[in-house]
Amino acid sequence: MASNAAIKRLTREYAAIQQNPPEYIVAHPSESNILEWHYILTGPPNTPYEGGQYWGTLTFPPDYPFNPPAIRMLTASGRFQSNTRLCLSISDFHPKSFNPAWSVSTILIGLMSFMTGEEMTTGSIRASEMERRITAAKTRWFNSTGNGSSLRKIPGVSGTQGPSSTSLRTGDGGARFRAEWPEIDAENWKWMEERRVDPATGNVVKPSSTQTCAPGARALPILNSTPGAVVEGAQVARNAGQGFIRRNIGLVIFFGFMVYAVASRLLSEGRSMHQEL
Repeated sequence: MASNAAIKRLTREYAAIQQNPPEYIVAHPSESNILEWHYILTGPPNTPYEGGQYWGTLTFPPDYPFNPPAIRMLTASGRFQSNTRLCLSISDFHPKSFNPAWSVSTILIGLMSFMTGEEMTTGSIRASEMERRITAAKTRWFNSTGNGSSLRKIPGVSGTQGPSSTSLRTGDGGARFRAEWPEIDAENWKWMEERRVDPATGNVVKPSSTQTCAPGARALPILNSTPGAVVEGAQVARNAGQGFIRRNIGLVIFFGFMVYAVASRLLSEGRSMHQEL
């Protein structure tokens, strides 16, 4: 149970962080427990975490600020193990190095600074810059689906890449994130829908291309099941694929003959007139 000093201090710090939030950081205490805070770090520009949404917790001791909080990052980041206590000078691993003058903002700014560096400690992991960028692109999906364990579907997207892998994943379906960050969770789902992100896999699903028919096939009418209708439909299809000359070969021959006859007659009359002269 939190001491009166801890309650007063954390209440004051919540008001301060609302009025003057640090850049790329939001945080609030849980409604049911003022000693449990939830934060989101937005990956800063020009880092492998750019645009990522990193959710985690600060668990304060009852005698805060005389002892530091336990720090965890719940979102997969490529920098820290998920849901693991982090060994930092501002965390409960080093109570003697903690300064009671440090605030929640100070702790989270320190966490951001450590995250964007390369120093290793308990709870941190190694990954390439590319791996961290790929992980950053999936953080919204990770948070709101509980790493793909959500049963929620997106029409036209869910299930288009084969059997769902949801049953193979463990997680709460994003329930805890949704309880702490309902507005951000709604934005995440809208973001996934607009980008056609499959909730089960986190992969972008491309729209299926509509195959176009050949001109003859497009000319096919809706056919009955009678043989005559099938023959008629096939004839229409053939005609649609033929040129004007092939479809009107009889007329072409007729007019060609007439032109030949007229030309021959005019030529014959011209010769007769020339002989008379």
